[in-house]
Amino acid sequence: MLAHWVGRWILFTVLILADGPVRAEWVAIEAQYQTHPLQTAYINPDTIRREGNLVALSALIDWKAMQGGRAPIRFYSTKITKQFDCTEKLVRTLAATDFYGHMGTGEVIGGGGYTSEGHWVAIAPGTLNQGLWEAACGKG
Repeated sequence: MLAHWVGRWILFTVLILADGPVRAEWVAIEAQYQTHPLQTAYINPDTIRREGNLVALSALIDWKAMQGGRAPIRFYSTKITKQFDCTEKLVRTLAATDFYGHMGTGEVIGGGGYTSEGHWVAIAPGTLNQGLWEAACGKG
Protein backbone atom coordinates (compact mmCIF):
# COMPACT_ATOMS: atom_id res chain seq x y z
CA MET A 1 0.00 0.00 0.00
CA LEU A 2 2.87 2.40 0.81
CA ALA A 3 4.46 1.75 -2.59
CA HIS A 4 1.12 2.65 -4.24
CA TRP A 5 1.02 6.06 -2.49
CA VAL A 6 4.71 6.75 -3.13
CA GLY A 7 4.17 5.99 -6.82
CA ARG A 8 1.18 8.35 -6.96
CA TRP A 9 3.14 11.08 -5.14
CA ILE A 10 6.02 10.78 -7.63
CA LEU A 11 3.62 10.89 -10.59
CA PHE A 12 1.85 13.92 -9.11
CA THR A 13 5.18 15.70 -8.55
CA VAL A 14 6.33 15.01 -12.11
CA LEU A 15 3.06 16.31 -13.54
CA ILE A 16 3.26 19.49 -11.46
CA LEU A 17 6.85 20.17 -12.53
CA ALA A 18 6.10 19.41 -16.18
CA ASP A 19 3.26 21.93 -16.17
CA GLY A 20 5.58 24.85 -15.33
CA PRO A 21 6.57 27.59 -17.78
CA VAL A 22 8.90 26.78 -20.64
CA ARG A 23 12.15 28.71 -20.32
CA ALA A 24 14.57 29.60 -23.06
CA GLU A 25 17.73 27.57 -22.73
CA TRP A 26 20.67 29.59 -23.95
CA VAL A 27 23.65 27.48 -25.01
CA ALA A 28 27.06 29.10 -25.52
CA ILE A 29 28.48 28.64 -28.99
CA GLU A 30 31.84 26.92 -29.36
CA ALA A 31 34.78 28.69 -27.70
CA GLN A 32 36.65 29.20 -30.97
CA TYR A 33 33.88 31.58 -32.12
CA GLN A 34 33.79 33.57 -28.88
CA THR A 35 36.06 36.13 -30.52
CA HIS A 36 35.51 39.13 -28.26
CA PRO A 37 36.93 38.83 -24.72
CA LEU A 38 34.14 40.95 -23.18
CA GLN A 39 31.18 39.03 -24.62
CA THR A 40 29.68 35.56 -24.62
CA ALA A 41 27.44 34.52 -27.50
CA TYR A 42 24.62 32.01 -27.06
CA ILE A 43 21.94 30.37 -29.18
CA ASN A 44 18.57 28.98 -28.24
CA PRO A 45 18.31 25.64 -30.10
CA ASP A 46 14.52 25.66 -29.61
CA THR A 47 14.26 28.67 -31.97
CA ILE A 48 15.92 27.07 -35.00
CA ARG A 49 13.46 27.17 -37.91
CA ARG A 50 14.24 25.65 -41.33
CA GLU A 51 12.57 26.47 -44.66
CA GLY A 52 14.50 24.70 -47.38
CA ASN A 53 18.07 25.94 -47.35
CA LEU A 54 17.14 28.96 -45.17
CA VAL A 55 17.44 28.63 -41.40
CA ALA A 56 16.62 31.25 -38.76
CA LEU A 57 17.61 31.24 -35.09
CA SER A 58 17.70 33.44 -32.03
CA ALA A 59 21.03 34.34 -30.50
CA LEU A 60 22.02 36.35 -27.47
CA ILE A 61 25.18 38.36 -26.89
CA ASP A 62 25.87 39.01 -23.23
CA TRP A 63 28.49 41.64 -22.38
CA LYS A 64 30.71 41.53 -19.29
CA ALA A 65 30.82 45.35 -19.25
CA MET A 66 28.00 47.75 -20.02
CA GLN A 67 27.94 48.89 -23.65
CA GLY A 68 27.10 52.34 -24.98
CA GLY A 69 29.87 54.41 -23.40
CA ARG A 70 28.50 57.66 -22.04
CA ALA A 71 25.47 57.56 -24.28
CA PRO A 72 22.06 57.49 -22.60
CA ILE A 73 21.37 54.20 -24.38
CA ARG A 74 23.41 51.67 -22.40
CA PHE A 75 22.93 47.92 -22.32
CA TYR A 76 24.36 44.60 -21.14
CA SER A 77 22.85 42.19 -23.67
CA THR A 78 21.40 41.94 -27.16
CA LYS A 79 18.97 39.37 -28.55
CA ILE A 80 19.23 38.92 -32.30
CA THR A 81 17.37 36.94 -34.91
CA LYS A 82 19.56 35.85 -37.81
CA GLN A 83 18.73 33.99 -40.98
CA PHE A 84 21.25 31.84 -42.81
CA ASP A 85 21.41 30.56 -46.35
CA CYS A 86 23.03 27.22 -45.56
CA THR A 87 23.90 26.43 -49.17
CA GLU A 88 25.43 29.79 -50.11
CA LYS A 89 26.94 30.39 -46.64
CA LEU A 90 25.28 33.80 -46.26
CA VAL A 91 23.72 35.56 -43.26
CA ARG A 92 21.42 38.48 -42.59
CA THR A 93 20.21 39.97 -39.34
CA LEU A 94 16.43 40.17 -39.15
CA ALA A 95 16.00 41.82 -35.75
CA ALA A 96 18.03 43.00 -32.78
CA THR A 97 16.92 44.21 -29.36
CA ASP A 98 19.18 45.62 -26.63
CA PHE A 99 18.42 44.98 -22.95
CA TYR A 100 19.56 46.85 -19.87
CA GLY A 101 20.19 43.60 -17.97
CA HIS A 102 22.33 40.57 -18.60
CA MET A 103 21.00 37.58 -20.60
CA GLY A 104 18.15 39.50 -22.24
CA THR A 105 16.58 40.71 -19.01
CA GLY A 106 15.53 44.09 -17.73
CA GLU A 107 14.28 47.09 -19.65
CA VAL A 108 14.29 47.04 -23.46
CA ILE A 109 16.71 49.79 -24.43
CA GLY A 110 16.50 49.84 -28.21
CA GLY A 111 16.18 47.98 -31.46
CA GLY A 112 13.41 45.52 -32.12
CA GLY A 113 12.60 46.05 -35.78
CA TYR A 114 14.03 44.54 -38.89
CA THR A 115 17.63 45.58 -39.28
CA SER A 116 18.96 44.17 -42.55
CA GLU A 117 16.23 42.00 -43.99
CA GLY A 118 17.41 42.47 -47.58
CA HIS A 119 21.13 42.62 -46.88
CA TRP A 120 22.87 39.25 -47.15
CA VAL A 121 26.59 39.06 -46.33
CA ALA A 122 29.13 36.27 -46.75
CA ILE A 123 30.14 34.42 -43.59
CA ALA A 124 33.80 35.06 -42.85
CA PRO A 125 35.80 32.12 -41.43
CA GLY A 126 36.48 32.11 -37.68
CA THR A 127 33.81 34.73 -36.88
CA LEU A 128 30.79 34.73 -34.61
CA ASN A 129 28.61 34.41 -37.72
CA GLN A 130 30.44 31.21 -38.69
CA GLY A 131 29.74 29.75 -35.24
CA LEU A 132 26.07 30.67 -35.54
CA TRP A 133 25.93 29.32 -39.11
CA GLU A 134 27.37 25.98 -37.91
CA ALA A 135 24.79 25.82 -35.14
CA ALA A 136 21.94 26.69 -37.52
CA CYS A 137 22.98 24.63 -40.53
CA GLY A 138 24.63 21.72 -38.75
CA LYS A 139 27.93 22.07 -40.57
CA GLY A 140 31.37 21.56 -39.11
